[in-house]
Amino acid sequence: MHRTGPIAFAGNAMTSTTSPPSEKIQPLLRSVRPSDAEALCAIFNMPGFRWGTLRMPFEMVEQVARRIAKSGPETTWIVAELDGKVVGHGSLVVQGSPRRSHIGEINIGLDDAFVGKGIGSAILGALLDVADNWRALKRVELTVYADNEAALRLYKSHGFEVEGRHVKAGFTDGQYHDLLSMARLRF
Repeated sequence: MHRTGPIAFAGNAMTSTTSPPSEKIQPLLRSVRPSDAEALCAIFNMPGFRWGTLRMPFEMVEQVARRIAKSGPETTWIVAELDGKVVGHGSLVVQGSPRRSHIGEINIGLDDAFVGKGIGSAILGALLDVADNWRALKRVELTVYADNEAALRLYKSHGFEVEGRHVKAGFTDGQYHDLLSMARLRF
């Protein structure tokens, strides 16, 4: 089954459309703020975003506000803005165990209306810059639906490789789907 939906990535899964290429947009990237909770919640509840993620529907603004407030120094959480509107986000979370402190996990998500415009690539590039040049991470991981061809192309274009398949590990729209573990190594 081939799935379609906007580029969105949260909780480790990402969805994407197979829409025709369009003009690339360079968003303003900045750190997340407590005042972003409402805009992020609206994005998280968009059908295309939620469809390909491991999130539950109908997330509340208070839940997002709590996640922002609980973010600590192990997390780099950024948003993408266009003309003052939050249109996407991404986070890099460093593993807490001293024996795994060389590893980070990436999560990305976009407003359904801003898919295929280069914003996901800009967010991913910024997070990888933090991973490489500010945190000295050696391994960056993510999880993606196995049939999400556009997301796989994006991740591969940034140096990620498939490391494993989790059979029927994701449940969306009443069906189980395979997930892929991907990583980018820099040793």
